[in-house]
Amino acid sequence: MLALQRCKRLPLRDPSGRSTGAAAGAPAGNRDPGLWGASMCDMPAREIVERVRVGDLDHETALDLLTGTPAAETDTALQAALAHEFDRLFRNGWQPVELHRAIARRGDPVQGRLVAEAATAFLTGKEPVDAGWRAQAESLAGGSPRRPDRIAVLDSSLALLTELRRLPAIEILVPPPGTPATTVHHHADQRVLDRVRALLAKAEATDFPAEAETYSAKAQELITRYRIEEVTAPAVDVTPFARRIGVDHPYENEKASLLDAVSRANGCRTVWSPELGFSTVFGFDADIDAVELLYTSLLVQANRAMTRDEPAKGKARVKAFRRSFLVAYAVRIGERLRRAAEREYAGHGDLLPVLRNRDVQVRAAMDRVFPRTVRARGSRVDSLEGWESGRAAADEAQLR
Repeated sequence: MLALQRCKRLPLRDPSGRSTGAAAGAPAGNRDPGLWGASMCDMPAREIVERVRVGDLDHETALDLLTGTPAAETDTALQAALAHEFDRLFRNGWQPVELHRAIARRGDPVQGRLVAEAATAFLTGKEPVDAGWRAQAESLAGGSPRRPDRIAVLDSSLALLTELRRLPAIEILVPPPGTPATTVHHHADQRVLDRVRALLAKAEATDFPAEAETYSAKAQELITRYRIEEVTAPAVDVTPFARRIGVDHPYENEKASLLDAVSRANGCRTVWSPELGFSTVFGFDADIDAVELLYTSLLVQANRAMTRDEPAKGKARVKAFRRSFLVAYAVRIGERLRRAAEREYAGHGDLLPVLRNRDVQVRAAMDRVFPRTVRARGSRVDSLEGWESGRAAADEAQLR
């Protein structure tokens, strides 16, 4: 059974320092605006929006009140409040794609569009701008969806403001716009990554498990060979750091376990942040590049095999099957990836001290960023059928 390193964060808090648990903002949510008197109805838009931002007023009540305020005044107040929260988050670790992903999980396209526009606005006029940060902002830019009516926009904006204030500052892995870079990145050779992608694409496309296994195994061997070349190359000043990789629901814990298994087989370590929906992968840039490619492909292969093998009836039975399947798949994939890497390392005994030193550096980087982690409890296996099917699918998965 895999056990994850889990980030031990304080409870999510709003900017005023209050907990954002069930009690946060509860008095406001339980009030009847009709009991507040005429003064509440006369409150200017700026004050209404500010009360939402600090958690003193629920967004549904605010929506009712704002329908009676001048449109221009309301728009100005909302834009300023949202800009304040976006500025806080972008300056405190959040990158465009991960913030967009965290908000987009709610399924509101208006909110996703607002995040994209905020990322573009935040970098405008700032120098220097990290190339990765800029690329993320540009990737979110695009055609706007169909324009909803004004009440829908107000509703989405107020709900977004509520969500943004609940998000905490996180670890700064990429310098925000206007901040000098402190780390020089050394990513994997693009030609190697292209070859790995091509092999994994074949693994995902084939309907024959044995063929998929062959392609995936070749991909892992290619990754390991490149790692050996990197380790034996003339000294280059490279240091490990980290990258956040999103983990989608459902079955986030099990998917995070798969990411951890792939990471460990490739010289990396992960810290899982379930409340934020991502894992932070620590390692050398080229190794993290490989982990991201492998994890994405193996997850596609796992989902395909799981759907193919799951029982036809019974909601509880299907859920238990899927959870057990993914746990077994992660365990078995980890075993296979380690063996594939060990085959490539055979005959390179002189590299062991170097690899151990790299592992020490990776662990030290993780401890600097996350001095407090807890060992997460492993996922429970409730379906023998799912476990056996997951191991079988992992044996069939293409690793190269």
